[in-house]
Amino acid sequence: MQLEAIDRQIIQTTQAGLPLVAEPYQAIAEQLDLSAEEVMQRISNMQQNGVIRRIAAVPNHYKLGYRYNGMTVWDVDDKHVDALGQRVAELPFVSHCYQRPRYLPDWPYNLFAMVHGKTEQDAERQIAIIAELLGSDVRRNTVLYSTKILKKTGLRIAG
Repeated sequence: MQLEAIDRQIIQTTQAGLPLVAEPYQAIAEQLDLSAEEVMQRISNMQQNGVIRRIAAVPNHYKLGYRYNGMTVWDVDDKHVDALGQRVAELPFVSHCYQRPRYLPDWPYNLFAMVHGKTEQDAERQIAIIAELLGSDVRRNTVLYSTKILKKTGLRIAG
């Protein structure tokens, strides 16, 4: 799909984040000499066409007091991974959940779910809830706790 020049400009203007103002789309529109409605419609069209996957806040969990951020990894039967993953993803404390391929024999895990706790006990309680939900479908699991903050950015389009 070939991007129109104005769509490319919208992406370039927003790729570092939306302006932190009461009406961010209006601010973008003014920068690009468009109406806010056109900016919103073009962004919506790019989302529908898969050019933009999502628009979301990216919180700094550490600044919010969440010091125990763990990617839980689970080895579950591939026949049940979709249904189990859906149930785990619906838990209010799971920020993201997805299936990934196994890399046997060293990496048997196929279900990943990120949890965030203010204390180690908070995180461990959340992990226990996931384990209970998965029940006997879990063959093994572990948790990979974050040890440093990495800069989170998506693809950047050059000017």
